[in-house]
Amino acid sequence: MRYLYSFYADAAKIAVQSILAHKLRALLTLIGIIIGVAAVVVVGASISGLNTYVMDKVSKVLGANHFMIARMAFSGRMSDEEFERKNRLNKKVVWDEYEYVRDNCKTCSEIGAQVWGGTDLNYDGIDFPAVRVLGSTANMLIIEDKTIAEGRFFTPDEVQHSSRVCVIGNGVREKLFPYKNPIGQTIKVRGVPVQIVGIEEKRGSLFGDDLDRHLYIPITLHSQIYNRSDGIQLHGKSATREDFQAAIEEARLHLRNKRGLAGSEEDNFGLVNVEELSNQIDQFTSAIAAVVVPITLITLIVGGIVVMNIMLVSVTERTFEVGLRKALGATKKQILLQFLIESALLCVIGGILGLAVATGITKLITILAEITMTITIGYIILSIGISSLIGILAGLYPAFKAARLDPIVALTTAK
Repeated sequence: MRYLYSFYADAAKIAVQSILAHKLRALLTLIGIIIGVAAVVVVGASISGLNTYVMDKVSKVLGANHFMIARMAFSGRMSDEEFERKNRLNKKVVWDEYEYVRDNCKTCSEIGAQVWGGTDLNYDGIDFPAVRVLGSTANMLIIEDKTIAEGRFFTPDEVQHSSRVCVIGNGVREKLFPYKNPIGQTIKVRGVPVQIVGIEEKRGSLFGDDLDRHLYIPITLHSQIYNRSDGIQLHGKSATREDFQAAIEEARLHLRNKRGLAGSEEDNFGLVNVEELSNQIDQFTSAIAAVVVPITLITLIVGGIVVMNIMLVSVTERTFEVGLRKALGATKKQILLQFLIESALLCVIGGILGLAVATGITKLITILAEITMTITIGYIILSIGISSLIGILAGLYPAFKAARLDPIVALTTAK
C-alpha cells in the first residue's frame, strides 16, 4: 500500500509540474473541455429551470391537488378522429351535476364551478380590450390557490344573490387605474355595472396567455350577463396529495352515477388534473434533454481530441525522460499510468473550471431572465465524470506510445 501511495503521489506530482511548466499551453488545451463542461451544465440547469418555471406558472393557474371536469377537457395530444368522436359523445356539465358532485364527494375538500367569457372594458375614457371574464363560485379562491393583493374575493352569499361585485387582475388595475385605488370603483361588464372588491396578485403569463388580464365575477351573475348554455367547468381539490387520486376517482364516479352511465360505458366528459400536466411537462423537458445534451457533449469530444494531440506532443518532448526512467527500471505499466494520470488530471481541472464558468452563467441568466436555474448534482457528476473519462481515453494512445518506447532508442533519439 505504501508503494502504491508513493507511486501515485509521485505521478500526480510530476503531472502537476508538467502542467505548470507549460501554463499557456495547458490553458489553451483546456478551453475545449471548459466550454464542453460549461455547455452541458448550463443546458442541464436551463432544462431544470424551465421545468420549475413552467410548473410554478401552472400551479399559479390551477393550484395544487386540483382537477377539472368539463365537456371537452383533456391534456396532451388528441387525434382529429378522437376529437370528433369525443365531440359527439361528450355532454356539457350543468349546474345540478355540479351540486350533486359537491354534495356527495366526501374525499374532495372543495368542489367549485367556473365559466368564462370575454369583454372590452372602458373606464374614464381608457379602453382595455379582450379581457377574460371568469364567473366563479366563491371557493375557486381556495381551489386555485389565488392570492388577493388588495381587498377580498366575493363570498358564497354574494354568489347566491348574484351580487354585482368583481375581482380584477393586476393587468386590469395597471391599465384602468394607474393613479387611483380601484377598490370600491365601479366598471361595466357588457353594460352591467359591477363594483371592484378585490385585486388579484400579479401572475404574469403562461403559454402566451396573460394571466393578469382577468376579471372575476360570481358565476350566477355571469350566467345573467352572458346568457349562455355552453355548460360549466367543475373544479375539485383534495386536502392532501395522498387523497388526490381518490378525490378524482370519487368525483368521476359521482358524475357517472348522476348521468346513469353503466360500468361498461366510457365517460362522456373530459377530466384533467395538475399531476397529468406535471408528467407531460417532465416528458417534454426530458425529450429536450435527450436531444440537446448529446449535442453539447460533442464539444467535450472535440476537447478530448485536443488533449490527445497535446499529450502526443508531450510524449515527443519528453522522450529522453521516458527513456531514462525505463533505463532505471520503470515498467511499461508505470509509464502508461504516468501519462494517463497527467491526461486525466488535465481534464479534471478543465471540468472544475467549466463548472465554475457554468455557475457564473446560470447566476447571470437567473438575474436577467428571472428564471431560477438550478445546477443539479446529476449534471455535475455527468460533466466531471465524462471529462475525466475523456481525459483517460485521450491519454491512452499517447501513453501506450510512451510505454512502448525502447529506452536505448529513446535516449539516442533525444540526443
